[in-house]
Amino acid sequence: MHPSPIRTGPYPGPETMARYGGPGPRYTSYPTADRFVEAFGADDYARALAARREGRGTASRPMSLYVHIPFCESVCFYCACHKIVTRRHERADDYLRLLMLEIALHERALGLGAPVSRIHLGGGSPTFLSDAQLAALARRLRQAFAIEPDAQWSIEVDPRTADAERLERLAAMGFNRLSLGVQDLDPEVQRAVHREQSLESVERLIARARELGLRSTSIDLIHGLPRQTPERFATTIEEVCRLRPDRIALYAYAHLPRRFKPQRHIDAATLPSPAQRLAMLANASGRLSAAGYEHIGMDHFALPGDALAVARRQGRLHRDFQGYSDQPAADLLGLGVSAIGQVAGCYSQNEKSLADWGDALRQGRFPVARGLACSRDDLTRRHIIMALMCQGRVEYETIAQSCLIDMEKAFHAELELLRPMADQGLVALEPGAIVVTPSGWYVVRSIAMVFDRYLQADAARAQYSRVL
Repeated sequence: MHPSPIRTGPYPGPETMARYGGPGPRYTSYPTADRFVEAFGADDYARALAARREGRGTASRPMSLYVHIPFCESVCFYCACHKIVTRRHERADDYLRLLMLEIALHERALGLGAPVSRIHLGGGSPTFLSDAQLAALARRLRQAFAIEPDAQWSIEVDPRTADAERLERLAAMGFNRLSLGVQDLDPEVQRAVHREQSLESVERLIARARELGLRSTSIDLIHGLPRQTPERFATTIEEVCRLRPDRIALYAYAHLPRRFKPQRHIDAATLPSPAQRLAMLANASGRLSAAGYEHIGMDHFALPGDALAVARRQGRLHRDFQGYSDQPAADLLGLGVSAIGQVAGCYSQNEKSLADWGDALRQGRFPVARGLACSRDDLTRRHIIMALMCQGRVEYETIAQSCLIDMEKAFHAELELLRPMADQGLVALEPGAIVVTPSGWYVVRSIAMVFDRYLQADAARAQYSRVL
């Protein structure tokens, strides 16, 4: 059964916000990355790669590649990414040399010509690299892997450091999708988060990308930033609708200054209230819908002809560490410092320290710091959680066929926990299915959390961003 279009209903009231709007995972994976253990190391990762080479797991499907470029010229106060702030561009030369070593290790482990259908460069800011450096990296990836002719090549672009002419050079290298980090167009909000950029710079990049025939352009926005108000954010949404990118990601700001040092520059007193944040989200969702965007799930919107929207309508939507994807569930290689991968039923994360990551590579070993080999229970719960996050619907028969279990018996306790949510109108417990309602999409993360066996205590939730 193909999912029906997502329609968000009236946003939840104060009681529902208090009960279900607290911290919770974003579920780009299950189990989530905070459950990875140091007992999983380089040897375990090598065995997972060997299992893929032998044809086990999802080896029949082309892989995805994620390459992490950690460098930024300046710090954005809201940022929770793993980054290195520097204006010394020569540091990228040493980093690329180490990346080449990491690519070679994978080349030997998987064999020359492992198929790849998607490449994504994230950061940090990948456009910190020069054109020559990016071209060298693209060439090496093409040498090591059998990249499909119609593969997705996506890159995160900082509008402050890239112009229309640079987009032409990126397109010539093979990049056919780009994501622009905008966050907010209001000058006062931009000053508060130390990321000032003009509307005109974004407009020029979107226009040139369209002229170049890139497959997809995406704008990233954040609601809940300091100095934001529903009225100001509504102006940003209007401008973005006018620019009409193919995709819009509407993230919620997570203020966690104890974990992320740059956020200590933000005065918590300037942050919008929970009610204001919810108003921003509700207003933005309504305006984007009126402008012709389809709600893909949680925080993503796309025009009807975009690949994400098509995948959503056809029931092919997937979710991984890069967010929503139209690619089928497949192995993901994470390359670079702190990068996360998923291979043959195992998760892995590279060393977060540049020194430790580089030291492992110089010694000829995978720079894996931690990871997890998923149990059968993990895989079953992942199936359920991803169905909720991507389709907004869990069919018991599908779970029975895929996981060889009786959903109602195996998850009786979880289904009972959903009943209060059903009473609140957030989910519908149909015969043989769980369905997220229009209002439930605002708290879909909380609905998914019911099936997360690792979240047993409220104290464990404090490290996550708020659902609302």
